[in-house]
Amino acid sequence: MGLSDSPSAGMRNGRGLSDQWADSVVVRPRTTERHITVHKRLVLGFALSILTLIVVTAVAVLLSVRFDDCAGGPEGSARAGPGNGSSAKFNGSRDGGGGGAREEETQPWRQPRLPVALRPRHYDLRLAVHMDNFTFSGEVSVEFECVDATKFIVLHADRLEVGSVAVFSDHSKKPAGGVMRVHRRFHHPASQVYVIALHREMKPTRTYRVNLTFEAQMENELLGFFRSSYTLQGERRFLAVTQFSPTHARKAFPCFDEPVYKATFRLSLRHDPAYTSLANMPVESSLVEEDGFLTNQFARTPRMSTYYLAWAVCNFTYLETETDSGITIRLYARPDAIASGAGNYALQITKRLLGFYQDYFNVQYSLPKLDLLAVPKHPYAAMENWGLSVFVEQKILLDPEVSSFSYQMELTMVVVHEICHQWFGDLVTPVWWEDVWLKEGFAHYFEYVGTDFLFPKWNMEKQRFLTDVLHEVMLLDGLASSHPISQEVVQATDIDRVFDWIAYKKGAALIRMLANVMGEPVFRRGLNDYLMTHMYGNAARGDLWNKLSEAMRAERKDINIAAVMDRWTLQMGYPVVTISRNDSWERHVTITQQHFIYQQEGRSRETSFNNNSFQWQIPLTLAMGNGTSMSPETIIWVSNKTETHRVGQMDDDTWLLGNINQTGYFRVNYDLHNWRLLITQLLNNLEVISVGNRAGLIDDVFNLARAGYLPQSIPLQLIGYLPQERDFLPWHAASRALYQLDKLLDRTEDYSLFSDYVLKQVAASYHRMGWPSNVGAAEGSIMQASYQTEELQREVIMLACSFGNKHCHRQAVSQISDWISSNKNRIPPNVRDIVYCTGVSLMDEDVWEFIWMKFHSSTAVSEKKVLLEALTCSDNGFLLNRLLNLSLSSDLVPDQDVIDVIIHVGRNPHGRHLAWRYFRDKWDILNARYGEALFMNSKLISGVTEFLNTETELTELKEFIAASGGVAGPAFARAVEIVEANVRWHSLHERHFFQWLRKSPNG
Repeated sequence: MGLSDSPSAGMRNGRGLSDQWADSVVVRPRTTERHITVHKRLVLGFALSILTLIVVTAVAVLLSVRFDDCAGGPEGSARAGPGNGSSAKFNGSRDGGGGGAREEETQPWRQPRLPVALRPRHYDLRLAVHMDNFTFSGEVSVEFECVDATKFIVLHADRLEVGSVAVFSDHSKKPAGGVMRVHRRFHHPASQVYVIALHREMKPTRTYRVNLTFEAQMENELLGFFRSSYTLQGERRFLAVTQFSPTHARKAFPCFDEPVYKATFRLSLRHDPAYTSLANMPVESSLVEEDGFLTNQFARTPRMSTYYLAWAVCNFTYLETETDSGITIRLYARPDAIASGAGNYALQITKRLLGFYQDYFNVQYSLPKLDLLAVPKHPYAAMENWGLSVFVEQKILLDPEVSSFSYQMELTMVVVHEICHQWFGDLVTPVWWEDVWLKEGFAHYFEYVGTDFLFPKWNMEKQRFLTDVLHEVMLLDGLASSHPISQEVVQATDIDRVFDWIAYKKGAALIRMLANVMGEPVFRRGLNDYLMTHMYGNAARGDLWNKLSEAMRAERKDINIAAVMDRWTLQMGYPVVTISRNDSWERHVTITQQHFIYQQEGRSRETSFNNNSFQWQIPLTLAMGNGTSMSPETIIWVSNKTETHRVGQMDDDTWLLGNINQTGYFRVNYDLHNWRLLITQLLNNLEVISVGNRAGLIDDVFNLARAGYLPQSIPLQLIGYLPQERDFLPWHAASRALYQLDKLLDRTEDYSLFSDYVLKQVAASYHRMGWPSNVGAAEGSIMQASYQTEELQREVIMLACSFGNKHCHRQAVSQISDWISSNKNRIPPNVRDIVYCTGVSLMDEDVWEFIWMKFHSSTAVSEKKVLLEALTCSDNGFLLNRLLNLSLSSDLVPDQDVIDVIIHVGRNPHGRHLAWRYFRDKWDILNARYGEALFMNSKLISGVTEFLNTETELTELKEFIAASGGVAGPAFARAVEIVEANVRWHSLHERHFFQWLRKSPNG
């Protein structure tokens, strides 16, 4: 809706002077002399009028040039289309007082955050979607409140062609509201904003509306409102879907695109009736228009942030169910996927999860429906848009005939994560991105709590959480390049940086530690109060601490949660707690805390540059044991660098064990005597120490040795008990540690010493457990699977095949050969990835071509992923190069899988140098394609560089970073530190490591 052009300020002022002069002239009969005088006055007045006009115009032009500079250059000066409100340049008119002049001087459109002067209340958004040429056009009407007087409306808009603009005051006495005159409007691309400069200031406490029309392309880059495609019965079909988090709603419509600016939304979508349209809310009305297009009007949303708004236009079909409370749940996917039943599992667990979260949080789900949308391409595993959660197909479609247990488990946890976000994220949203862990940490923690609700026998929160969350994030957080979980976000480029595993996994680990300290009932009451207080609004970490402290005080437990947790959230890293006997005082132990860091130089200079900042309030649980039993745990709060505490009676054979079941976010070290007692205990009677603690000891001992806190022989001595281990979790922790060593050693001359040592640890378990059969594969689904047995069997087979067990290799080759000869795949789903990879690495090129053919013909998304990864296992450089080139330059590999192909080629010792070279050669293309997508660049950089471990490779990395211009700085800084640590390990520890293996009876 445009405004008619009004005369310029300069012309108006000039015309006013001329008219005033003309009105003062009285025309009546004069004498000739008087006529001459009058004519002289006329000429003089006319000349003065012209001179005044010239001066005013000159001043206006000068001011407009200055304003053009403020507006960002040529683009600002080019915006003079319909509805501009004025053809003249904005001249800083004084009519509205001094506020506008001050704003012009500060140039609010140049700031990294939107001005706080305006606050949106409601959006009416109407879109026309053209799937034939992948464009869309629309009109948005934004109702907003003026908080502070201002002449400027600054909204986010990126890659949008804005047409007409109109601004209205809703407090005008006129029935339609008063039209506000627009002096100037322009894009400021550097800040991704669109600026509307008004003639007069808007007044505080009043409401206004701005209407904008716009149009744009649906890009093929997985962000904003983007297009995607799939093939159905040989026909290529298209769909369009949104991905707005964190800062991409502005690519789809002009808006206040920051989390704190919550508003309600009413959306209508106009499109070809051959398609279905979906949005956050149900369809309220549908209308087929005269031109044949369909317009769907969706119900008004609750107050929500722009990045949770979502819509899609597709020709999918759906499955449907309904909760006991009447919430409709639908899963939309490709028609062939729906027909095959691939969506049934996710739909059913979603129904159960909505009930679980409503009961756990004691807060009802807020919307009348929840749609799950499975799309072929997406930058992330899923996105928790309120009422319309979007998943990449691999994370929601399940074919039990071909899906492994690990695939099924991963899918389950993704669904659990996204449903949790309907409360932590959608309902209560972090104020700003610095506290993104407030939603991602909770959702990641509840992946394990929610999965335990679905399948209690899995015991995910007490076991798998340790290896998959705690151990993994401590690897990252022990680097000198780590950062606090709450970190300052100023520039737009900083926003992407906060979405990393520190936010997700460290957030989850700290929440788990806090839940264990508080006790579950008190923790749940605190969460309920937090959600109820801030629902439909925003919250910061202080709001959470306050509610949890109130819950503790209600139980007469006086713990200042903020004082405890700020140390964990506002400083990077975590402590290593060292427990040792106090030789001076009987029954006492000395406990010290120190910032754990892999970089030894960082430890040596920490005192000088960090003062006492690396200090935590640590809830240390402690127990003692001997050959037959372990005492109940006690909790000790450690606040100082060094403390002495009284414990029970100890003799020479009594060992100490800290951080029981690894509920705390820290490592534990002991004196060497205590380590030897623990090693003896595991060898003689491992059951005295719990499964979780056995896994924790393995992870701690390997990482303490890697960082130089312990001799290299201690971890190898400790895992000497593994042939007796019958539980999955300690084996999983050990395999993760061994693969870390394998990355360092697989190109060394003495590698066989290490691989033989690993195979001797694995041999007994491998022969005892054997291989799974494929009988009743359909019944071996996630609902009936014996978690411990199947996962342990898989872990042992993977270690055996990876490190060269001959029987394992023969078994894999036999199963691949049987598949090729019979064209019937009888390989058990739970070990298919191991068999495929082993077969491709050992067999000839024909097997690679066979797997490549199966990858293209398979319709099961889980099977396609396993087949694609198997192709990266070849030892043929030509085939690996071919795969790398095809992945990036064709449509044969989905966009989100290209990065995985490069990383997996890099994991292959025969492909490491190829992946490293390919990454550098194609960096500009990769960065252009994935640079804006959260995680993708950092995942790629980490995956390709973590295997580099020579001085030459370190030099190549540093030279490449210098040549790349500083893009992806944090990820590259982390990569350099990891490669430096790899090189340093070789120089400091490799010789001692192999010396021990040569002397060891198990080596």
